[in-house]
Amino acid sequence: MLFVLPLLFLAVSGMAGAEERRFVDLNGNAIRMSELHGKWVVVNYWASWCPPCLEELPELVHFHETHKDDKAVVIGINAENLSRAELLSFVDEYMLNFPIIPRRNDMPGFGPVPGLPTTFLIDPEGNTVARQVGPVTAEMIENFMASNP
Repeated sequence: MLFVLPLLFLAVSGMAGAEERRFVDLNGNAIRMSELHGKWVVVNYWASWCPPCLEELPELVHFHETHKDDKAVVIGINAENLSRAELLSFVDEYMLNFPIIPRRNDMPGFGPVPGLPTTFLIDPEGNTVARQVGPVTAEMIENFMASNP
């Protein structure tokens, strides 16, 4: 059963589980969604030119640092065509501590991305359960997770 906190996240339905999805991060590490079963996964689409994206990045860094070893991780998907060097420089400048996936045309998605930033929440069973268009905070994510044990 899906629960939604009003005005924070939109519940999504009819989306496939995330276990078949595979990504390669900026450092060449393979990320298989099936390997993340048992954890919440926060998938955040962002761009370096997007002011709301830049505003929420520290929140995502804090959330990932707080939860990565136990119940949740963040995966950032860059939604622009930056060179590897430009993206590495940005990641270093903003001290991003979570995996960053460079944009590719064949990248599997989690649902519609009508604007940036867009964040999807994947539950511990691998199902896409919520989407937020616009910035998120660590507190918003934690509240959603707490209301959907």
